Amino acid sequence: MKITLKLFASLAVHLPVEARSRHRMDLEVEAGTTVAAVIQRQGIPPGQCAIVLVDGAWLAAADQATRVLAEGEVLAIWPPVAGG
Repeated sequence: MKITLKLFASLAVHLPVEARSRHRMDLEVEAGTTVAAVIQRQGIPPGQCAIVLVDGAWLAAADQATRVLAEGEVLAIWPPVAGG
């Protein structure tokens, strides 16, 4: 099944080079794939996933291992951000 993965700021390095400027890519995953499995598959350090949204709804870190993705969903991830 196909989902869309969006990675922002410093996490964009975990996307293919051609997808980095758009910060997104379509990703084929097996039915039953969890958010945590996608994070691991892309080589993203879990500690760098500060904000995780599935179809715009925030997902707590404790739920990432059990939240199963569905066809067409959008998984968006932001790293910790500092600034003033």
